[in-house]
Amino acid sequence: MSRTKTALLGALVLLAGASGTAVAAVPADPAGIAAIPCTVDYKVQNQWDTGFTAAVTVTNNSAAKTSWAVKWAYAGNQKVTSGWNAKISQSGTAVTAANETYNGTLATGGSVSFGFNASYSGTNALPSSFTLDGVTCNVDDGSGGGGGGGGSDPSGRVDNPYAGAKVYVNPEWSAKAAAETGGSRISNQPTGVWLDRIAAINGAGGSMGLRAHLDAALAQKGSGEEVVQLVVYDLPGRDCAALASNGELGPTEIDKYKTQFIDPIAAILADSKYASLRIVTTLEIDSLPNLVTNTGSRATATPQCDTMLANGNYVKGVGYALAKLGAIPNVYNYLDAGHHGWIGWDDNFGASATLFKQAATSEGATVDDVAGFITNTANYSALKENNFTINDSVNGTSVRQSKWVDWNRYVDELSFAQAFRNQLVSVGFNSGIGMLIDTSRNGWGGTARPTGPGATTSVDTYVDGGRYDRRIHVGNWCNQAGAGLGERPQASPATGIDAYVWMKPPGESDGSSSAIANDEGKGFDRMCDPTYTGNPRNNNNMSGALPNAPLSGHWFSAQFQQLMTNAYPPL
Repeated sequence: MSRTKTALLGALVLLAGASGTAVAAVPADPAGIAAIPCTVDYKVQNQWDTGFTAAVTVTNNSAAKTSWAVKWAYAGNQKVTSGWNAKISQSGTAVTAANETYNGTLATGGSVSFGFNASYSGTNALPSSFTLDGVTCNVDDGSGGGGGGGGSDPSGRVDNPYAGAKVYVNPEWSAKAAAETGGSRISNQPTGVWLDRIAAINGAGGSMGLRAHLDAALAQKGSGEEVVQLVVYDLPGRDCAALASNGELGPTEIDKYKTQFIDPIAAILADSKYASLRIVTTLEIDSLPNLVTNTGSRATATPQCDTMLANGNYVKGVGYALAKLGAIPNVYNYLDAGHHGWIGWDDNFGASATLFKQAATSEGATVDDVAGFITNTANYSALKENNFTINDSVNGTSVRQSKWVDWNRYVDELSFAQAFRNQLVSVGFNSGIGMLIDTSRNGWGGTARPTGPGATTSVDTYVDGGRYDRRIHVGNWCNQAGAGLGERPQASPATGIDAYVWMKPPGESDGSSSAIANDEGKGFDRMCDPTYTGNPRNNNNMSGALPNAPLSGHWFSAQFQQLMTNAYPPL
């Protein structure tokens, strides 16, 4: 994610090792005192005219500690106003950040992260020195040295795996895209590789398996850095609120999920042959958000989601996957976080972050196993609505009261992802986490794209006339008519965002328009039927789905052509 770098103090530098992994290197020290007692990585993540947000990571290279305190001083008038993961106090220009009761243990070689908001005026000069328990630390500048990836932790992981790296182009998807009329314009774009059933690990139906993809990624890598994007997606009772993406495992088959799905994936990813790749895993799309929004007494509840909440197997499965995959130094786990039109309401926002923390600390996992979160995966929510904001009102009526926004606090994915990132940090996730946004199908260009705000006749005419997202309802998710390709994949595009990605390969169906017999465990969901008049999850509106769609994951030429036609930015 985009951050302001600190100045490098002392002799610590980062060099690229033989495998391409960033490693710490210190000049020879004949006096034998080269060991650096601690390093501090201080980054300004977001800054505005009167304030800023900072993230601090401290690494202890001396004896293990059961409590700690980091101190620094400002040269200007910066004042800390709130913080998280540390008790922060300030006297004049001097700041002290001490451990909370839950994070006082700091092992030799271990790190701890905290963050804070602060006010300032004039210039926001970076602190020039830091101490840990009275001992002066060096400062990591976050440059990533030869790795080019921004900041490094003791495991060799970089702060943002996408920074300074190419991203793997799936040759199977690329060939399908190139075979379409006009498809060569985007066939070189990187997309996610979906591991959505056990057979996909070794390759199903003649398709490439996981090792084949990793081998192809090594061939594409050359001498630079390469990211491989994997979607790990086969929880027991998968996708309890939709049928099109149901999985092969029953609600109670958690042991099979662990031993036949996660363990084999982890064994392949841990192969030293692939140690030079940066492997991004996006874990279990739509699973945890369903436990928040589609259970209990809610009108949107389903018996299947109630079952998964009661048996805990979503939480256990995600925790197990995080622990197993997070133990591999070059793997970066990103948890699925729904999208603004799902999690953006007040009663979903905080509850989702709390549930994600529960999953991330279950089955042996810790928050250190989470590199970040991904929003809008395989969805259509607009990246940025420019013609209205959540703070607008029309004739005294707030935009939040429009039928489209419906009291949500967010109108687009970028504002939601940035705000939700702060919420996640506030419940205990590391302050260095980054967000991914899937922009594969949220461009909403073409002739239907509004060129300005809607008429101010009413709040609904204002919102509906100006919104880029042309869906009938924000709850519609299957093969949406009128959608277009969104922003092309790119690293560090905005504050707090590690990358825009095409995790859902454009042209792959969300689900079939009618029932199709198959051996993939995929059912028929009426939300993929263009004649369907809806359910409580889309407020009983038409589905907005395209006709004649194949099974989820199968190639849908008509949709691919429409996505190119309506691309924004245009092709």
